[in-house]
Amino acid sequence: MKTEVYDHFHPDERDFVDKAWEWVERAGQFHEMKLTDFLDPRQAYILESLMNRRNDVQIHLDGGSETAERKRALVAPDYAYLEEESMELAVLAITSADQKLLQLEHGDYMGALLSLGLKRGKIGDIHVLDDGCHTVVAKEVADYLSIHLHQVHRVNVFTDILPIDQLRTSEVSLQMMDLTVASLRLDGIASDVYRLSRSKILIPIKAGRCKVNFRVVEDPSKALQAGDVVSVQGLGRFKVMEIDGVTKKGRFRVKVGRFV
Repeated sequence: MKTEVYDHFHPDERDFVDKAWEWVERAGQFHEMKLTDFLDPRQAYILESLMNRRNDVQIHLDGGSETAERKRALVAPDYAYLEEESMELAVLAITSADQKLLQLEHGDYMGALLSLGLKRGKIGDIHVLDDGCHTVVAKEVADYLSIHLHQVHRVNVFTDILPIDQLRTSEVSLQMMDLTVASLRLDGIASDVYRLSRSKILIPIKAGRCKVNFRVVEDPSKALQAGDVVSVQGLGRFKVMEIDGVTKKGRFRVKVGRFV
Protein backbone atom coordinates (compact mmCIF):
# COMPACT_ATOMS: atom_id res chain seq x y z
CA MET A 1 0.00 0.00 0.00
CA LYS A 2 1.22 3.49 -0.69
CA THR A 3 2.66 5.19 2.36
CA GLU A 4 0.41 8.23 1.98
CA VAL A 5 -2.65 6.09 2.75
CA TYR A 6 -1.44 5.82 6.34
CA ASP A 7 -1.29 9.61 6.70
CA HIS A 8 -5.07 9.75 7.15
CA PHE A 9 -5.14 7.29 10.06
CA HIS A 10 -3.78 6.94 13.57
CA PRO A 11 -0.73 4.61 13.89
CA ASP A 12 -2.80 2.28 16.10
CA GLU A 13 -5.19 1.78 13.18
CA ARG A 14 -2.57 0.54 10.73
CA ASP A 15 -3.21 -3.16 11.33
CA PHE A 16 -6.89 -2.71 10.53
CA VAL A 17 -6.09 -0.48 7.54
CA ASP A 18 -3.85 -3.23 6.15
CA LYS A 19 -6.58 -5.86 6.52
CA ALA A 20 -9.28 -3.61 5.09
CA TRP A 21 -7.12 -2.66 2.11
CA GLU A 22 -6.50 -6.35 1.40
CA TRP A 23 -10.27 -7.03 1.42
CA VAL A 24 -10.84 -4.17 -1.00
CA GLU A 25 -7.97 -5.17 -3.28
CA ARG A 26 -9.03 -8.83 -3.44
CA ALA A 27 -12.62 -7.84 -4.22
CA GLY A 28 -11.46 -5.61 -7.08
CA GLN A 29 -8.65 -7.68 -8.54
CA PHE A 30 -9.72 -11.26 -7.83
CA HIS A 31 -13.52 -10.84 -7.60
CA GLU A 32 -13.62 -12.23 -4.06
CA MET A 33 -16.29 -11.51 -1.46
CA LYS A 34 -15.39 -10.96 2.20
CA LEU A 35 -17.81 -10.97 5.14
CA THR A 36 -16.12 -9.20 8.05
CA ASP A 37 -16.63 -9.40 11.77
CA PHE A 38 -18.57 -6.59 13.42
CA LEU A 39 -16.96 -3.21 12.85
CA ASP A 40 -17.32 -0.13 15.00
CA PRO A 41 -18.27 3.14 13.24
CA ARG A 42 -14.64 4.23 12.90
CA GLN A 43 -13.63 0.93 11.27
CA ALA A 44 -16.61 1.14 8.93
CA TYR A 45 -15.52 4.65 7.96
CA ILE A 46 -11.98 3.44 7.24
CA LEU A 47 -13.26 0.58 5.11
CA GLU A 48 -15.56 2.86 3.12
CA SER A 49 -12.81 5.43 2.57
CA LEU A 50 -10.51 2.71 1.23
CA MET A 51 -13.29 1.39 -1.01
CA ASN A 52 -13.63 4.85 -2.52
CA ARG A 53 -10.11 4.52 -3.90
CA ARG A 54 -11.45 1.97 -6.39
CA ASN A 55 -14.48 2.15 -8.67
CA ASP A 56 -14.95 -1.62 -8.96
CA VAL A 57 -15.74 -2.48 -5.33
CA GLN A 58 -18.84 -2.07 -3.17
CA ILE A 59 -19.66 -2.56 0.51
CA HIS A 60 -22.86 -3.55 2.29
CA LEU A 61 -23.14 -2.90 6.04
CA ASP A 62 -25.69 -4.47 8.40
CA GLY A 63 -25.94 -4.77 12.18
CA GLY A 64 -29.45 -6.12 12.47
CA SER A 65 -31.31 -2.82 12.86
CA GLU A 66 -31.44 0.60 11.25
CA THR A 67 -29.83 2.20 14.30
CA ALA A 68 -27.09 -0.42 14.76
CA GLU A 69 -23.75 0.94 15.91
CA ARG A 70 -21.66 -2.17 15.22
CA LYS A 71 -22.12 -3.75 11.79
CA ARG A 72 -20.73 -6.55 9.67
CA ALA A 73 -19.51 -5.56 6.23
CA LEU A 74 -19.72 -7.49 2.99
CA VAL A 75 -16.96 -6.38 0.62
CA ALA A 76 -17.57 -7.44 -2.98
CA PRO A 77 -17.01 -6.64 -6.66
CA ASP A 78 -19.21 -3.83 -7.90
CA TYR A 79 -21.32 -6.12 -10.08
CA ALA A 80 -22.43 -8.42 -7.23
CA TYR A 81 -26.05 -8.19 -6.04
CA LEU A 82 -25.63 -7.99 -2.28
CA GLU A 83 -29.24 -7.56 -1.17
CA GLU A 84 -29.78 -11.31 -1.35
CA GLU A 85 -26.52 -12.21 0.42
CA SER A 86 -26.81 -13.34 4.03
CA MET A 87 -24.93 -11.22 6.56
CA GLU A 88 -24.88 -14.24 8.92
CA LEU A 89 -26.48 -12.46 11.86
CA ALA A 90 -28.33 -14.08 14.74
CA VAL A 91 -29.91 -12.96 18.00
CA LEU A 92 -28.79 -14.41 21.32
CA ALA A 93 -31.78 -13.95 23.63
CA ILE A 94 -30.86 -14.00 27.33
CA THR A 95 -33.51 -14.45 30.03
CA SER A 96 -33.73 -15.59 33.66
CA ALA A 97 -36.24 -16.51 36.33
CA ASP A 98 -34.16 -14.47 38.80
CA GLN A 99 -35.53 -10.96 39.38
CA LYS A 100 -31.95 -9.72 39.76
CA LEU A 101 -31.87 -9.88 35.96
CA LEU A 102 -33.62 -6.49 35.98
CA GLN A 103 -30.56 -4.95 37.66
CA LEU A 104 -28.11 -6.07 34.97
CA GLU A 105 -26.60 -3.45 32.69
CA HIS A 106 -24.91 -3.39 29.30
CA GLY A 107 -21.46 -3.89 30.80
CA ASP A 108 -22.58 -6.98 32.72
CA TYR A 109 -23.72 -8.71 29.55
CA MET A 110 -20.62 -7.61 27.66
CA GLY A 111 -18.33 -8.92 30.36
CA ALA A 112 -20.09 -12.27 30.51
CA LEU A 113 -19.93 -12.75 26.74
CA LEU A 114 -16.27 -11.78 26.40
CA SER A 115 -15.35 -14.03 29.34
CA LEU A 116 -16.20 -16.99 27.10
CA GLY A 117 -13.08 -16.33 25.05
CA LEU A 118 -14.51 -14.79 21.89
CA LYS A 119 -13.19 -11.75 20.09
CA ARG A 120 -15.19 -8.53 20.42
CA GLY A 121 -15.66 -8.63 16.65
CA LYS A 122 -18.04 -11.57 16.92
CA ILE A 123 -20.51 -9.57 19.01
CA GLY A 124 -22.67 -6.74 17.69
CA ASP A 125 -24.98 -4.42 19.58
CA ILE A 126 -26.26 -5.43 23.01
CA HIS A 127 -29.86 -4.43 23.73
CA VAL A 128 -30.84 -4.51 27.41
CA LEU A 129 -34.60 -5.07 27.69
CA ASP A 130 -37.16 -5.10 30.50
CA ASP A 131 -37.17 -8.90 30.51
CA GLY A 132 -33.58 -9.72 29.58
CA CYS A 133 -31.27 -8.97 26.71
CA HIS A 134 -31.08 -9.39 22.93
CA THR A 135 -27.54 -9.45 21.59
CA VAL A 136 -26.70 -9.47 17.89
CA VAL A 137 -23.97 -12.04 17.24
CA ALA A 138 -22.21 -13.60 14.31
CA LYS A 139 -24.19 -16.68 13.35
CA GLU A 140 -21.08 -18.86 13.37
CA VAL A 141 -20.63 -18.38 17.14
CA ALA A 142 -24.29 -18.36 18.21
CA ASP A 143 -24.39 -22.04 19.20
CA TYR A 144 -21.15 -21.74 21.17
CA LEU A 145 -22.48 -18.77 23.12
CA SER A 146 -25.82 -20.41 23.77
CA ILE A 147 -24.19 -23.57 25.11
CA HIS A 148 -21.62 -21.88 27.35
CA LEU A 149 -23.37 -18.79 28.70
CA HIS A 150 -24.89 -19.77 32.05
CA GLN A 151 -24.36 -16.70 34.23
CA VAL A 152 -24.30 -12.93 33.86
CA HIS A 153 -22.83 -11.19 36.91
CA ARG A 154 -23.75 -14.14 39.16
CA VAL A 155 -27.31 -14.30 37.80
CA ASN A 156 -28.22 -17.68 36.31
CA VAL A 157 -29.55 -17.22 32.78
CA PHE A 158 -31.14 -19.13 29.93
CA THR A 159 -30.37 -18.52 26.27
CA ASP A 160 -32.10 -19.01 22.96
CA ILE A 161 -31.03 -18.34 19.39
CA LEU A 162 -33.47 -16.33 17.29
CA PRO A 163 -33.45 -15.20 13.65
CA ILE A 164 -32.32 -11.62 13.16
CA ASP A 165 -35.81 -10.46 12.18
CA GLN A 166 -36.93 -11.18 15.76
CA LEU A 167 -34.42 -8.74 17.24
CA ARG A 168 -35.87 -6.40 19.88
CA THR A 169 -33.92 -3.19 20.25
CA SER A 170 -33.62 -0.83 23.19
CA GLU A 171 -33.16 2.89 23.45
CA VAL A 172 -29.71 4.05 24.49
CA SER A 173 -29.81 5.00 28.18
CA LEU A 174 -27.95 8.18 29.09
CA GLN A 175 -27.35 9.75 32.49
CA MET A 176 -27.55 13.48 31.82
CA MET A 177 -25.04 15.84 33.39
CA ASP A 178 -24.90 19.65 33.27
CA LEU A 179 -21.34 20.92 33.54
CA THR A 180 -19.65 24.30 33.58
CA VAL A 181 -16.06 24.02 32.37
CA ALA A 182 -13.21 26.44 31.84
CA SER A 183 -12.67 25.20 28.28
CA LEU A 184 -13.88 22.56 25.86
CA ARG A 185 -10.64 20.58 26.15
CA LEU A 186 -10.96 16.80 26.22
CA ASP A 187 -9.13 16.42 29.52
CA GLY A 188 -11.20 19.09 31.25
CA ILE A 189 -14.60 17.70 30.29
CA ALA A 190 -13.54 14.06 30.79
CA SER A 191 -12.18 14.76 34.27
CA ASP A 192 -15.54 16.26 35.28
CA VAL A 193 -17.59 13.42 33.74
CA TYR A 194 -15.52 10.67 35.34
CA ARG A 195 -14.94 12.67 38.55
CA LEU A 196 -11.18 12.33 38.34
CA SER A 197 -8.45 14.89 38.80
CA ARG A 198 -6.93 16.40 35.67
CA SER A 199 -3.64 14.61 36.37
CA LYS A 200 -5.36 11.21 36.61
CA ILE A 201 -7.40 11.58 33.41
CA LEU A 202 -4.21 12.48 31.52
CA ILE A 203 -2.82 8.99 32.10
CA PRO A 204 -5.27 6.99 29.93
CA ILE A 205 -5.45 9.76 27.32
CA LYS A 206 -1.69 9.91 26.78
CA ALA A 207 -1.51 6.09 26.89
CA GLY A 208 -3.81 5.81 23.87
CA ARG A 209 -6.77 4.45 25.83
CA CYS A 210 -9.13 7.28 24.90
CA LYS A 211 -11.21 7.53 21.74
CA VAL A 212 -13.24 10.40 20.34
CA ASN A 213 -15.80 9.22 17.79
CA PHE A 214 -14.11 5.79 17.91
CA ARG A 215 -10.74 7.25 16.89
CA VAL A 216 -7.77 7.14 19.27
CA VAL A 217 -6.91 10.61 20.57
CA GLU A 218 -3.79 11.19 22.65
CA ASP A 219 -3.93 14.99 22.73
CA PRO A 220 -5.62 16.10 25.98
CA SER A 221 -6.10 19.61 24.58
CA LYS A 222 -8.36 18.46 21.76
CA ALA A 223 -11.49 20.62 21.71
CA LEU A 224 -14.75 18.69 21.91
CA GLN A 225 -17.88 19.59 19.96
CA ALA A 226 -21.57 18.81 20.31
CA GLY A 227 -22.19 15.28 19.05
CA ASP A 228 -18.75 13.92 19.96
CA VAL A 229 -18.70 10.49 21.63
CA VAL A 230 -15.81 9.97 24.03
CA SER A 231 -14.77 6.63 25.50
CA VAL A 232 -12.00 5.89 27.98
CA GLN A 233 -11.02 2.28 28.50
CA GLY A 234 -12.22 1.08 31.88
CA LEU A 235 -14.25 4.21 32.58
CA GLY A 236 -17.10 4.02 30.06
CA ARG A 237 -18.18 6.59 27.52
CA PHE A 238 -20.16 9.77 27.17
CA LYS A 239 -21.62 12.01 24.50
CA VAL A 240 -21.43 15.79 24.33
CA MET A 241 -25.09 16.60 23.84
CA GLU A 242 -25.04 20.38 23.75
CA ILE A 243 -22.76 23.37 24.28
CA ASP A 244 -25.08 25.99 25.73
CA GLY A 245 -23.27 29.29 25.79
CA VAL A 246 -20.93 30.92 28.28
CA THR A 247 -21.52 32.01 31.89
CA LYS A 248 -20.82 35.51 33.18
CA LYS A 249 -17.51 34.23 34.47
CA GLY A 250 -16.52 32.98 31.03
CA ARG A 251 -17.07 29.29 31.63
CA PHE A 252 -18.77 27.02 29.08
CA ARG A 253 -22.10 25.39 29.87
CA VAL A 254 -22.00 21.82 28.53
CA LYS A 255 -24.70 19.13 28.63
CA VAL A 256 -23.27 15.63 28.61
CA GLY A 257 -24.95 12.22 28.44
CA ARG A 258 -23.07 9.37 30.09
CA PHE A 259 -23.87 5.90 28.76
CA VAL A 260 -25.22 3.60 31.46
